[in-house]
Amino acid sequence: MMSEVCVGVIDTGCSALQARSLAGGRRFWLEQGMLREGDLQVDALGHGSAVLGRLLAQGEGVSATMAQVFDSRGSTSVLQVSAALLWLVEQGVSLVNLSLGLQQDRPVLRQACAAALEAGVLLCASSPARGGPVYPASYPGVLRITGDARCREGQWSWLDSTQADFGAAVGEHAGQAGASLACAALSGLICAYLRTHPGANREQVLGYLREQAAYRGPERRGGEHG
Repeated sequence: MMSEVCVGVIDTGCSALQARSLAGGRRFWLEQGMLREGDLQVDALGHGSAVLGRLLAQGEGVSATMAQVFDSRGSTSVLQVSAALLWLVEQGVSLVNLSLGLQQDRPVLRQACAAALEAGVLLCASSPARGGPVYPASYPGVLRITGDARCREGQWSWLDSTQADFGAAVGEHAGQAGASLACAALSGLICAYLRTHPGANREQVLGYLREQAAYRGPERRGGEHG
């Protein structure tokens, strides 16, 4: 049985061409300290466009809703990300891709992620291969995803490390936002699974990802783990 899956993306927006095929879109910004909402603007940075394109390239039958939270300088806030996440949950998405990482833990974002997970929405967030924790990837229940050079297109690894739960191929832009694009790739592959397994819960998705992983454990010099 095949069904359409709706995925939410929180990022810098998308291109004008991509916007024509979106299921919905909303921009969130701060004005004099107040949260504002309005229509999408064209992605000025290109990050969201690349993330959305990478996600949708993993399979057909996926509709996307974009929540734009970054300004033209690449700045955002936990309030914008949190509001965008809750809005996407209201739109009925099955999964939200967060190819972003904030340095500080904030209660408002933690609570928004908990509310999304409670509603049955899967959360996939990028996590760097090295360094300290980032949010929302480090919140309980959020799938932490990073780039894995071992993975080819359509593959992923079950890392189960201090940095990430899973790894995926970064595509052609390994040097540019690798974890972000890997996160988008795995989000798309999860959506492909949900198309053929409508109603699958988080534990079923995790079981599938672990069982079908091309590699297990972090990459180690001198050998591969498959």
